[in-house]
Amino acid sequence: MEIAATSTGSALARRAAAELEALLAQSMPAGLYLVATPIGNLSDITLRALATLARADTIYCEDTRHSGTLLAHYAIARPTRPYHEHNAQRERPRILAELAAGRAVALISDAGTPLVSDPGYKLVREAVAAGHRVVSLPGPSAALAGLTSAGLATDTFLFAGFLPPKQAARRARLARLQEVPSTLVLFEAPSRLADSLKDIAEVLGRRDAAVARELTKLHEEVRRGTPAELATWAVEAAPRGEVVVLVGPPLPQAVTDEAIAAKLTPMLSVMSLSDAAKTAADDLGVAKARVYDIGIALKRRSEG
Repeated sequence: MEIAATSTGSALARRAAAELEALLAQSMPAGLYLVATPIGNLSDITLRALATLARADTIYCEDTRHSGTLLAHYAIARPTRPYHEHNAQRERPRILAELAAGRAVALISDAGTPLVSDPGYKLVREAVAAGHRVVSLPGPSAALAGLTSAGLATDTFLFAGFLPPKQAARRARLARLQEVPSTLVLFEAPSRLADSLKDIAEVLGRRDAAVARELTKLHEEVRRGTPAELATWAVEAAPRGEVVVLVGPPLPQAVTDEAIAAKLTPMLSVMSLSDAAKTAADDLGVAKARVYDIGIALKRRSEG
């Protein structure tokens, strides 16, 4: 078994090396390349991303020192320049000029996929407007890693970024998200986690939720519970590290017989009991048999 595993590992290493060599040998057209980088574990990078970074004329980084660790790990020695929210307006013309000169420019963030809660969309918009090639290289994303590990609904979700740091603005933002029928994906600083979870509990009410932190790193943790339970945990544990907060969609509310009767009564005057029961059941999300029984009771009362 060990010999077979070693043989398989060697074959995999050779195949991966051959694929990387083939990518490195390809010409690299001019354009803006948005390269996803690891969110923690340096092994979480694609062969295509490595080949792109190794061939780029310039790599623009949110923090050149931070990205230097990744580049040094893979022995990538390319010119780097900072591109972040404080210098973006000044650097954009430089990057557009490089693109116009036929250069291949890579953009990376400190971690994960560029433009997701990071600067870059204005650069992409202007590059597109100028007719330059824009290529996105998919890869790690803290938002998706948190969503898929939380155990919450993934068929529809809303990435809402960072909540405002001040409580009044944070609660107002949560109030606007209250009726969204999807899982909410939020980023939060660990220093504000407990306060944000308290506000989530009070504004959004009882829901399924999770906090994913230090994803892909040594101390990765996914804590699940209601927002109120997670707020208590955050106060007591004071968790550190990068945090993703996941909040499930509103829980279905129990529909009372009174609510069904109120919905059904006006319908009974314009359609048959069967049609009215089906329509009301579909609208309220309850069983047609239950609505039909309430309809029979209503008709008997009106006839008696």
